[in-house]
Amino acid sequence: MNLVVIEGIGKLETVQKYLGSGYKVFATGGHVRDLPEKRLAVNVDNDFEPTYVIMNDKKDTVAALKKVAAAAEKVLLATDPDREGEAISWHVATLLDIPEDAPVRIEFNEISKSAVQNALSHPRAIDKNLVDAQQARRVLDRLVGYKVSPVLCKKIQNNLSAGRVQSVTLRLVVDREREIQAFVAEEYWNFFSVLAAKKGTVKAALVGKSGEKFKPSSLDEVEAIKRDLDGAQYKVSGVKKTVTHAHPYAPFITSTMQQDALNKLGMSLKQTSSAAQTLYEGVELSGEGKVALITYIRTDSTRVSAQAIAAAREFIGEKFGKDYLPEKPNYYASKKSAQDAHEAIRPISLDRTPQSVKAHLNKFQYQLYDLIYKRFLASQMSDATYDSVAVDITANGYDFHITGRTPKFDGYTKVYAAYDKDGAEKADKDGDIRLPEISEGDILDFVEYDCEQKFTKPPARYTEASLVKAMEEKGIGRPATYSPTITILFSRKYVERDGRAIKPTELGMKVTDMLIKYFPDFMNVGFTAVMEDKLDGIEDGGKRWKDIVSDFYTPFADSLKAARADDYSLKEPDEPTDYVCEKCGAKMVIKTGRFGRFLACPNYPKCKNTKNLDENGNIAEPTQPEVSDVVCEKCGALMVVKTGRYGKFLACPNFPKCKNIVNLDGEKTDDAPLPPCPKCGKPLKKITTRRSTFYGCSGYPDCDFTASSRPTDEKCPQCGSLLLVKTGKNSGYLKCSNKECSYKRDGKDDR
Repeated sequence: MNLVVIEGIGKLETVQKYLGSGYKVFATGGHVRDLPEKRLAVNVDNDFEPTYVIMNDKKDTVAALKKVAAAAEKVLLATDPDREGEAISWHVATLLDIPEDAPVRIEFNEISKSAVQNALSHPRAIDKNLVDAQQARRVLDRLVGYKVSPVLCKKIQNNLSAGRVQSVTLRLVVDREREIQAFVAEEYWNFFSVLAAKKGTVKAALVGKSGEKFKPSSLDEVEAIKRDLDGAQYKVSGVKKTVTHAHPYAPFITSTMQQDALNKLGMSLKQTSSAAQTLYEGVELSGEGKVALITYIRTDSTRVSAQAIAAAREFIGEKFGKDYLPEKPNYYASKKSAQDAHEAIRPISLDRTPQSVKAHLNKFQYQLYDLIYKRFLASQMSDATYDSVAVDITANGYDFHITGRTPKFDGYTKVYAAYDKDGAEKADKDGDIRLPEISEGDILDFVEYDCEQKFTKPPARYTEASLVKAMEEKGIGRPATYSPTITILFSRKYVERDGRAIKPTELGMKVTDMLIKYFPDFMNVGFTAVMEDKLDGIEDGGKRWKDIVSDFYTPFADSLKAARADDYSLKEPDEPTDYVCEKCGAKMVIKTGRFGRFLACPNYPKCKNTKNLDENGNIAEPTQPEVSDVVCEKCGALMVVKTGRYGKFLACPNFPKCKNIVNLDGEKTDDAPLPPCPKCGKPLKKITTRRSTFYGCSGYPDCDFTASSRPTDEKCPQCGSLLLVKTGKNSGYLKCSNKECSYKRDGKDDR
């Protein structure tokens, strides 16, 4: 038996299907080894040597991995095809004592039979340059986070954090807000003369005066122009007719997918990332099991494989005709920093049309797949062409201009139209206006004036989509970091939503100001972009990653020293109260923390008494935790139900003496219990990762039963397998867990 190690648990079933019976797939669920959480673990005095440990929540996973690897004839590492995936493979290889030069690394850009089988035929050694590029990022982020965050806590308030990419992204939001606050609106007028041609009227825009650009800025100027033009002759001074071309858009990369998903579909970054991950890992299709629909989703390359281009051209020719097929394939340039080993995001097979899989996808998955499918298809289609006309008119020294454009050939727009920021189909910039026949030298008759007062507008606040676009354009972060970076700004309460827009909180502004004051280089957008380029350069093997870190750290340490020595503070002073601490008798004070105001004893750390305050500033009475009927296996007490970051869990009431906790796996207390595993009889459990949710046997890895949907205790009447709860287009239904069985029925009366 050969062992193949992957990252995402959600794609285990899909990969296993394509490998066959001679292979066993093991999913790590992401990183298994990292820098420890509660200490720096980077030795700045010893060439920035990092100390890695097995993550606390992955100790059982590593133990299971070692056990199954020991019984395998060969181990292959098939983690994601990026720097982070390469680093995970390196950590796994280290834990399994696999030599660095062993040809054990395989990668595939899509989860299809051909891609997986091809990867098996081309194993290679782990690319240490890719690993070092990721190590440098991880160490830099740890140094910044662990060194700068305490400065913020000391000078502003507790529980604040800084980050190499996070803080610069926050600065973009804060700088934009201050641009808006400082903006002074200026008046201007759009001035049009409506004129009669031979066969209709046209609306000519005032664009200049005496050959210079000109736009009136007040009502007085508008009236003066009207006086100058009254009785004037409008003469056509030039007519230019051309055929213009609109080239199709490049296929999606991570950032453009996120932008279009918000602008066209109204999907948040979280919704887009979740839907894309599922489409990449695989969805259940009738009679086929789990099938992946799109290629790898974290990419900044627009490159497409020759096979995919050939398939697209064949599809376009058959479905739309030769006019929609360009003479040569369309190729698109990627950014200099792009990891060109990746492809753009595209459907794995054009035969799986969005409509053909719609019944198996939820709303967001279908909409996103439809968008990806059409974008890729359009990228290999012919240009759209237009008959364009530009008319110049003069009248008493004033210059007017008219543009018109009519579609000649729809080309790629037959599949993928342009949209505006509100999600409506965008009108072309020239308005697609068909002009009446106008010739140079014609005299046009005046009909009326059409004038409109306007005021300049401040720059718009960022949305999630436009912030991702700005991060990409300015070189801040990389595809895998866009969504997590913006998410952490919300979780830290540095920014908040105003409709679709993102605006900084007062706390976010304070944090930005403090960081700019003490760490101007670190907070400089250009400096951050250059650092990203240097980190990318490590992949080429031109420089040691520790030298890059050292070059950054030397001036950074000087700034850090100055910040620590400075008494400047934005911290709100403690507010005295008449509440008496029942533990030591001191009068308690009101402090401001990450989650708002609270009462604290001034004798901290000797006395650690605190109390929550309600919205009216009164002491909030503590609620009694719900007591369960589960006995703590360590001390015998009845465990209590608590709510944490990932939902409800059971905790021992004798904390901190007893720190036992039991994961409820996200199950609601009123849900019916899961049936036993149909393979071995052990309990099934719900497993939630940051990327997916599925059901699996508690006896893993000895038993590898998994199900993508919640199993019921009802058996299939055709084959006896468990029925799964599925969600269709209009309602829920029950489907057999046996992939070779086609039984399904309406499940509206089932849980």
